[in-house]
Amino acid sequence: MALGVGTVATELRSTFAGGKTRTIEWRVSQLKALLTISNNHQKDIVEALRADLNKPEHEAFVHEIAGVISSCKLALKELRRWMKPEKVKTTMTTHPSSAEIVSEPLGVILVISTWNYPFLLSLDPVIGAIAAGNAVLLKPSEVAPATSSLLSKLLGQYMDTSAVKVVEGGVPETTALLEQRWDKMFYTGNSKVGRIILAAAAKHLTPVVLELGGKCPLVVDSNTNLEVTARRIIGGKWGCNSGQTCVSPDYVITTKAFASKLVDAISSELEKFYGKDPLQSNDMSSIINSHHFERLTKLLDDDKVSGKIVIGGQRDKANLKIAPTVVLDVPEDSLIMNEEIFGPLLPIVTVNEIEDSIRVINAKEKALAAYLFTNDKKLKEEFIRSVSAGGMSINETTLHLAERTLPFGGVGESGMGSYHGKFSFDTFSHKKSVLIRGFSGDIAARYPPYTHEKLNFLKAMLSGNIFRILRALIGW
Repeated sequence: MALGVGTVATELRSTFAGGKTRTIEWRVSQLKALLTISNNHQKDIVEALRADLNKPEHEAFVHEIAGVISSCKLALKELRRWMKPEKVKTTMTTHPSSAEIVSEPLGVILVISTWNYPFLLSLDPVIGAIAAGNAVLLKPSEVAPATSSLLSKLLGQYMDTSAVKVVEGGVPETTALLEQRWDKMFYTGNSKVGRIILAAAAKHLTPVVLELGGKCPLVVDSNTNLEVTARRIIGGKWGCNSGQTCVSPDYVITTKAFASKLVDAISSELEKFYGKDPLQSNDMSSIINSHHFERLTKLLDDDKVSGKIVIGGQRDKANLKIAPTVVLDVPEDSLIMNEEIFGPLLPIVTVNEIEDSIRVINAKEKALAAYLFTNDKKLKEEFIRSVSAGGMSINETTLHLAERTLPFGGVGESGMGSYHGKFSFDTFSHKKSVLIRGFSGDIAARYPPYTHEKLNFLKAMLSGNIFRILRALIGW
């Protein structure tokens, strides 16, 4: 397909130029088609996700299928309102006039997806691009081949393939895609590839959205509900794709005095969820492939880490599984504290006072998400004010992603741009300023020949002071 990428891009641009993607009827028809795919092919989707990630059906539905259904329904419900021009006030400078902001589609969008949530993270941005009236090319991740193949098949069957296309493949196909001119590029993945995307975008001054990752911190205060805290940490870490999630807690910070209680609580809840031998549990996803299994094993076998394991550590290479693992007080210069983990390993870092956690977090790159568990109002306010991250949840993990009224995106090293709900529509739209005037109300002061009196009048107009305006008029 790499050789035909230029042709595909040209076809999409021709379709967009024809204007049909701009109509509300076309947008609604394509959103309904995506909804049909998500509702009518759930068995196929679950099987593909199981083949790629050994993802439990529960997680496949809750974390992927339900998210696509929710996005489609919201877009269908709100689309007409989103498309409506936004009336804005005008000033004396342009009086008499009216003004509005028109949301117009950008054109042809390239979406390069990732492998950890290959159904959701492929279609969620596509929904926003379609809702905004664009033509779209989706490049699913080759690391999740079963889901990639299914997406290609289903979108080819249900969608308008003159305006929505799928290109499968690996690095050659992606490289060929990046050589084309797009009106916006949307990439989900790691910062290394994100830099490649950004460099390619510079050639055509193409705007980009980069949904990256980073080391998401989670702070646990001793003033908390420990049982609920432990459950929610597990839910956000091991209950989300075995930690292979961009907003998964990457490391925990708590006080030295409280660490052992937190470890005991996590251990107790883990056994309730996954049994005494979690490697035998059917409720945990596998590691995506042997490369990532070996990468995670290397983090665990680091001499600075191997003696610090307080929970788990077991692994099953044949089935690409690693038990939920907690390591306590690993050094800051260890591999596990300097690389994004993206797996079922969780370091716990201890500090003397919980307020010190903010200093630890701010010494690192800005993360995609940050979390705090506390009943202390003052600590909560300080955390929200002082910690910069793409988003955060207080007394919860990852759940802020489920609220479509909140934008989802990174900051700094964790990415740029955001989407979800109305924010998806906006990210794939250009906000065009439109000023409308009649032929009355011309002010001679704006035209040559310039005089001192005309300048005084314009200065008075700028001040907005009616008495000064009147004096200027009298003097003129």
